[in-house]
Amino acid sequence: MKSLLAALAVTTALTLPGIAQARTVTFTTQLNNYGGNGAYLAFYVTDASGVYQGSLWMAGGKTKYYKHLSDWAQATGNDAGQVAGITGASVGSGRSLSVSLDLADALFDAGYQLHIDAAVEDMRDSPSEIVLPLTAAGAGIDKAGKRYIASFRYDM
Repeated sequence: MKSLLAALAVTTALTLPGIAQARTVTFTTQLNNYGGNGAYLAFYVTDASGVYQGSLWMAGGKTKYYKHLSDWAQATGNDAGQVAGITGASVGSGRSLSVSLDLADALFDAGYQLHIDAAVEDMRDSPSEIVLPLTAAGAGIDKAGKRYIASFRYDM
């Protein structure tokens, strides 16, 4: 529950003043069988200009590895406070992660993009493994990653 509240607070801050409407969105990430340790994944949002707007979820709890999520680290100044209260365990090779978050309606169909950075210990980092626009029409459509993510989708 704490994670959901933290995510809602992050996304609500991105909306216009007034009463924010939100919807529950489920992120489903299936990893490839890459044969290494668990993957760290950073889920974050940028605006239409590519400017960082907020972190939504971090899979992996050891902050010393966050620097390997290089696009996220650059956007946040490697500030672990950006993911306080919205972290979970790393995701093993061939495993899946499903996270449900309450996201502000203002994030959809407004030029915002979802980024997912991935990193695995003793393997190559994969900044911006997935980048996709947050749109209502994009819900339910699988997107393949570049290295570690076999498929990602969000459902509303």
